Amino acid sequence: MKSIRYPFGARCLATAAAAAACAAAAPAFATNGYFSHGYGIKGSGMGGVSTALAQDSFGGANNPASMVWAGPRMDVGLTWFRPERDAERSGAGIPTLNGRVDSGSTDFFIPEFGYNAMINNALSLGVSVYGNGGLNTNYPQGNFNCGAGPANMLCGSGTLGVNMSQMIIAPTMAYKINERNSIGASVLIGYQRFKGYGMQAFDNAPGFPPFTSDPGHVTNNGTDTAWGAGLRIGWQGRVSDTVALGATFATKVYMSKFDKYRGLFAEQGDFDIPMNFGLGIAITPDSRWTIAADYARIYYSQIASVGNPSAPNPPAPLGADNGPGFGWHDINVFKLGVAYAMNEQWTLRAGINIGGNPIESQDVTINILAPGVVKNHYTAGFTYAPTKADEISAAFMYAARNSVSGSSMFNNVFPAPVAGSETISMREFSLGIAWARKF
Repeated sequence: MKSIRYPFGARCLATAAAAAACAAAAPAFATNGYFSHGYGIKGSGMGGVSTALAQDSFGGANNPASMVWAGPRMDVGLTWFRPERDAERSGAGIPTLNGRVDSGSTDFFIPEFGYNAMINNALSLGVSVYGNGGLNTNYPQGNFNCGAGPANMLCGSGTLGVNMSQMIIAPTMAYKINERNSIGASVLIGYQRFKGYGMQAFDNAPGFPPFTSDPGHVTNNGTDTAWGAGLRIGWQGRVSDTVALGATFATKVYMSKFDKYRGLFAEQGDFDIPMNFGLGIAITPDSRWTIAADYARIYYSQIASVGNPSAPNPPAPLGADNGPGFGWHDINVFKLGVAYAMNEQWTLRAGINIGGNPIESQDVTINILAPGVVKNHYTAGFTYAPTKADEISAAFMYAARNSVSGSSMFNNVFPAPVAGSETISMREFSLGIAWARKF
């Protein structure tokens, strides 16, 4: 057995801790529901394709088995992300309920960090630190009036919105079973932050039904945090000299509860990260071309606070085990990417990512807070290697605008069905850059 080539020492652990702190401090937002379209700048430029590839040290986010093929390296990246969200109500019999608002806070920066060390030719240890996903809205009060004076779009007071961000620290081990197959596992250490405001109408406000089981723990309680853990496992296999396959599965990440918002989220403030799995294939017909495709499925419906219908039957209050959620459905995601190595220094990438929309018309009102409706993502990227040890990569993503409309839930609140219908819309842009050092 050979000695450790690049030990995971104290300096690297300190760097990982610093990267984790940065990721925790920055809001993270995403596009396949609320997951990111891709993790790692290289994969992001190929539509998020990653399951059968070994391009960087983000196996903890993609496929842990890839790390032993990626070799000893460090990756540091930063992505500018711009989601454009808006909501509109029209056709209301009460004219002051009609109107349109655009969410502010449109520019965000999301860091990522990865490190991988080869213990010997068959075993690697590493860590991936990344923003898993999140949601953000920040709507001005506007000119709405719900009958008791000026109000925001959901009949609360002041600015309306939420800020949810998720970070994962994923220590990862990968092992080569033989020259063509590897397996890997990552412990997923989750950290979440949440803040909600402007939802006073749901906090058993005068003139509204008693929406919550726990008044005072619905809105405007500042930022709350949660920690949790889960597991990701993976396999990669080279079935021939030109074809590689991959598979990965992530358990639910079981999180502690948002105690400050136990009257808002189902199961008294629970907000776990959903189970998901992926399958992938990568084809390299020659040394220059790589064509890869992934299929992934995300089980949003298994998280009560996310998947419970916004109007459960039988009725239940916010915060209860069977209380209202965002009504999100499980989604399928299809990714296709291509990379072309022009020469030893330049590699070009492009891809497309088509994800399902988890939100249906009957749940539009509550998803004014979380309009994760984009489906089609188009990407491009490149890597420039100025030396054999260094890489500079970049990736651009555009998610086309998508909208969902439905009858307002306030039709069930006011004396007559006079609240009309609502439409939520979103489109997104991102631009990321990363530096890598191969050891």
